[in-house]
Parts: sequence; structure tokens; C-alpha cells
Amino acid sequence: MSPRQPQLTREQFVQRFSLHRQHQALRPSHSRLKLSAVLIPVVERADGLSLILTQRANQLRHHAGQISFPGGRYEDGDQHLLNTALRETEEEIGLPREQVEVLGQLRDYPTRFNFLIRPFVALVTPQQPLRAQAGEVAEIFEVPLAAVLHQDNHYAYRIPLYIYDRVYFIPWQQRNIWGATAGILRELADHVQPEQRLNFRPLN
Repeated sequence: MSPRQPQLTREQFVQRFSLHRQHQALRPSHSRLKLSAVLIPVVERADGLSLILTQRANQLRHHAGQISFPGGRYEDGDQHLLNTALRETEEEIGLPREQVEVLGQLRDYPTRFNFLIRPFVALVTPQQPLRAQAGEVAEIFEVPLAAVLHQDNHYAYRIPLYIYDRVYFIPWQQRNIWGATAGILRELADHVQPEQRLNFRPLN
């Protein structure tokens, strides 16, 4: 971790998330895409803020084995995409909505698989061990928030793909965060630390 990128405290993270304006960009309309939502769960530990992530089960038909946020597709009974994120989070990792403090949301994130993901950023206070949903989630794990939000730790492969001009990869120990998860984390990093927006390591 770079010395010029100190680890944010809970108060600093909340302040930066709340005060900075989101970067605007032209994106596809909602009508052509299937709605979904994810939770970006941030938990305060003794050594700093951590991000809770999941690894999808290997037997899943789509995105098997990939690292993701808890979340999923909007259902009619949800009424609001926030309810989608909270419902899916409780189902996938056993975190009740009463232990989730939503700070706000990032821009809707369209994918090349015709989904529109709405990411909700939240501080969470688990009161019990988290529980992986059988058949859907292979593992629940945490990474230091500062490590995945530090733009110098982001790798970018430039490619004309859908509406994006690059794909991000964020390595952490033996894992590789990529795809929509890395893209959303990149947008959170740029939102919280806009002074570092241009930092990444090109792969081509």
C-alpha cells in the first residue's frame, strides 16, 4: 500500500462517500436491461475497514467461481432495488437487514450480459457468524477496504467492450477480482478518492 494512500477510518470513509460528487457518463437506458442490485458491505474491524465479498459456487450456470458482492436479480415483491440487495444479502450470507446501515448508492452499472446492477454501499455490523447459502456461495471472505480501493492496485486491460473502454482486475493474495465486481469497486474508489482517478496499471 502506498504511503500517500493512508487507510481511511470509518468517519473518513463516510465523509468522503457523502461529500464527493459522482462522475456522470452516458449509459444505456433501464428499459433494455434486467434490473438487479448488490450490497457493498463494509465492516469495521480492529485493524481497519474490511470489505465482505463472496465467491460463487463452481456448479452455477453463470459466473461460476467468480468473486462477487452479495446481491441478485430484482423480483416483483421487492418493490425497490434496495430491498433486492438486502434480501439477497440475507439469503446469500445470512446478514439480516437490521445489521445494515445503507450510506447511499453508486451509479447503475450495466453489464454486457444485459443486466443493470444498482450498487448500494453500506456499513454492516454482523452480530453472528456469516453463513454461505448452499449451492450459491462457495465462500465468504474479507479484504482490507484500503487495498481494493487503492487505484495503484488496479490493473486495466484496454478493450472496446460494450460501453467500457477497459476491464479492471484487482488482485488480492491468491484471488483475482474482475468483471463487474472490479468495475464497481473501481467506481467506488474513484468516487471516494477522486484525486487518484487516473491511477491504474495498464496490461496492454
